[in-house]
Amino acid sequence: MAKLLAMGMVLTAGLMVNAGALAQSAWPNRPVKLVVPYPAGGATDAVARLLAKKFSDSLGQSFIVENRAGANGSLGAASVASATPDGNTLLFSSTGPLSLNKLLYRSTNFNPATDFTPIILLADVPLVLAVHPSVPVKNMNELMTYLKANPGKVSYSSSGVGSMGHLSALLMQRTADISMLHVAYKGGAAAMADLLSGVVNTSFDLLPPYLPHVATGKVRALAVLGKQRSPLLPDVPTLIEFGINISATGWFGLVGPKGLPTDVVFKLNKLANDFLASAEGKAQLSNFSMVPIGGKPEDLSKFVNSELDKWAPVVAPIAAEVMQ
Repeated sequence: MAKLLAMGMVLTAGLMVNAGALAQSAWPNRPVKLVVPYPAGGATDAVARLLAKKFSDSLGQSFIVENRAGANGSLGAASVASATPDGNTLLFSSTGPLSLNKLLYRSTNFNPATDFTPIILLADVPLVLAVHPSVPVKNMNELMTYLKANPGKVSYSSSGVGSMGHLSALLMQRTADISMLHVAYKGGAAAMADLLSGVVNTSFDLLPPYLPHVATGKVRALAVLGKQRSPLLPDVPTLIEFGINISATGWFGLVGPKGLPTDVVFKLNKLANDFLASAEGKAQLSNFSMVPIGGKPEDLSKFVNSELDKWAPVVAPIAAEVMQ
């Protein structure tokens, strides 16, 4: 009897140890690092902090945003791609590191299509095609006629060679068989300033900074480049509505290292979708002119691959100019 009692105590102790071990191994069991591959203060950083708070509040563990800027986001992204896939290191990034950088740089030390575990496509920001009031057009049909009558003479500004605005303009020219003159700037502020002053005729860039100038009539928004009209400018058509079947947005996704456990992906995906569907989440994203997307992890994977396929032929003709 004593022997059986001793065996029972050992078994019970063993079960308690195993239960304790399982409890300790349940994710997240320590602070999680959420890497943002850009400096603090930008829109990507701000939204990452909103998401980190949602995760922290829901999972009872700290999610700490770490800014690792460099190489247009590739430095921080590479650090996550090489991290242990235990759920304790994640990446919240915009378009560059998760698609375009692979095409724009000779080496990024990671492949966005294969070296990350997709979690969720969170949101996007529309691009706008804006013109200075001195350009004698009021809609895209008139602009197309004007561009075909003045090949290579109508200028457009972008925030830099290889920027989303530059590539979007190239894609439109390629699709519509037109020619424009690119004027590259070091940043969106300078590109917009020269459009406002009439130094350049048009601009392709992210919509939010242009909204107040569209409202006052200092620039004219002819089209947005998303698949649907932007709620920020509901009266402005898409390029698709004018028969130019292209779309381009700045977008934001959450990923982890390749091999991230399925249960971790499921938890994060559900919490992020809950955040996007909530009134609070929608309002917070709206403050940054972002449109919530959400969906399944495989939706992000498919989207990344489609972005690589879409932009590869656009980048190829200017590879020597943009590759670093």
